[in-house]
Amino acid sequence: MIATKVTAQVVQDSSGVTTEIPVILTDEGILESVTDYVLSLHLNGKSLSTINKHIKSIMLLIEFMDANRGMFENPEEMFSVFVRRLYSGTVGEDGLDPSKLYWIPASTGTVSSHINNLTNFTNWMSDKGLGKQINTLRTASRHEERIQYAAWFRRNQNDFLGHIRDKSISGTIKRARSIKGRTPLTKTDDDAISFPDSKFEEFYIYGLGGAKNPRVALRDKLVLLLMHGAGFRRSEALALWVTDVFEDPSDPGRAIVRIYNETEGAAPNSWKSRKGVKTRAAYLKEKYGRIPRAEMQSTEQLGWKSKVLDHKDGYLEAYFFPEDFARVFMSLWRQYLNYRASVECHHPYAFISFDTRYLGRPYTYTAFDKNYAAGLRRIGLEPNKSEGLDPHGHRHNYGRRLADADLNPLIIKRCMHHKRIDSQVVYTLKSNAKVSQMLSDASIRLESEDVEGKPTTSFDWKTLTEHGFEDIDPNGDFTGKNPRLGKK
Repeated sequence: MIATKVTAQVVQDSSGVTTEIPVILTDEGILESVTDYVLSLHLNGKSLSTINKHIKSIMLLIEFMDANRGMFENPEEMFSVFVRRLYSGTVGEDGLDPSKLYWIPASTGTVSSHINNLTNFTNWMSDKGLGKQINTLRTASRHEERIQYAAWFRRNQNDFLGHIRDKSISGTIKRARSIKGRTPLTKTDDDAISFPDSKFEEFYIYGLGGAKNPRVALRDKLVLLLMHGAGFRRSEALALWVTDVFEDPSDPGRAIVRIYNETEGAAPNSWKSRKGVKTRAAYLKEKYGRIPRAEMQSTEQLGWKSKVLDHKDGYLEAYFFPEDFARVFMSLWRQYLNYRASVECHHPYAFISFDTRYLGRPYTYTAFDKNYAAGLRRIGLEPNKSEGLDPHGHRHNYGRRLADADLNPLIIKRCMHHKRIDSQVVYTLKSNAKVSQMLSDASIRLESEDVEGKPTTSFDWKTLTEHGFEDIDPNGDFTGKNPRLGKK
């Protein structure tokens, strides 16, 4: 393999503190320029998902360059063909691929993403002076030589994937891209993929609740209540700490649940480090020798998408709807704490593994997804994202319930922790079935209304097919005033 992604622990100073990031390993070693770029993305707070997408784009470029050595006279031609092969794939009609890449055609959106990622990367390399003719500090490997030459070409000739930064004119005046990627088809907002209401109770009781181990059933029911009843993302639900569920002072049977950002959120119980730092990141490091899960590269990694928090202490509040979910959660939580307390844990996370191989470790995406799929199969369903039968479908269900209750969009925005009010559109769309029902109801109302004092004439199929179907039914077998085969 020419290039592969691996996880590396990078030491940048004498403190010995490591930064765990994905890097590209080739047969000549780690690509240092890519490692530096990834470090810059990490420093600027880019998510692991975003970083991995950049890595993927760079790896594709390296593989294409290596498979086509000596084929192109200049980088612009090479990049032009590179983008073409992303669209078309590299396998011919005869099923053969002399390049040995065996790429299949990518979607327009995917190609555009690769173009943008590579534009950002080569812009960064150019700004850092890492182009081939300038970087004389060391001898570059053949892989780095190629991508550095591409950056040099971008700086000195043309911007093969993006705009040119011309210092002689205003930064707002930019030349057109030479390779922009195709314009994707415009898509309407389709049916919101919501977990079906009719299946929730069965899934809760007999699906996840049907696990042989009662501790597993109880834990997964709690995670489900956070997703379905409070609209949390899977990553947010799994990030709950054992210290962050409280009894409502006005109603002890009702739970108050707060999920903190592990980097900026305030540590529990007014804790502060020996140097006075009060963040959860400091708490994790000093108490457990851990880093926030959003910064991990292991299976324990959890993403954090929300840009809006409900409090200056850095947490998301659970807004259960209907409120009965808060009471169910509190009842199950009290039972669950007994199970968790019986297991030795060296972390503050509420949801843990009860598998003997990983007993006491934080609950992971992989483990939850496996149990979620098993729960669906217990009630005769298969995981299917397009039908809402996946964890994120519960957040869609939550948003749709809020919309169906005619809540103010600003309230929905607060409940779903969105930064912009238009972010809720995809979650609050009426389903296709709901739209059809509304049109049917409107048709009935239209037929029953008077127009200028006269009842509206309703359409019937017999009248409708008397004329205009000569081209598809020339013999009048089914249409016309006297259809031959249309009589009962």
